[in-house]
Amino acid sequence: MIIVNLDVMMAKRKMSLNELSEKTGISATNLSILKTNKAKAVRFTTLDAVCSALKCQPGDVLEYEEDLK
Repeated sequence: MIIVNLDVMMAKRKMSLNELSEKTGISATNLSILKTNKAKAVRFTTLDAVCSALKCQPGDVLEYEEDLK
C-alpha cells in the first residue's frame, strides 16, 4: 500500500494546508484528501507542485508499505 506522508513534510516545513494550497494552486480539499490517505491516485502534476512548494523529493511524500492482509 502507498502511504502519503504529506502531513509529515508540511510539519517539517512549518506549512499549513491553506499555505500549501496557495503555493500549489491545488484546492485545500484535494490536499486534505491526499493528507488523510484517502486518495486513490495522484497525478504527476500534483506531485510535482507539492514537491516544488515543499522543496522535497517524491520519496519524501510517498512511502510503500507491504499490505499484510
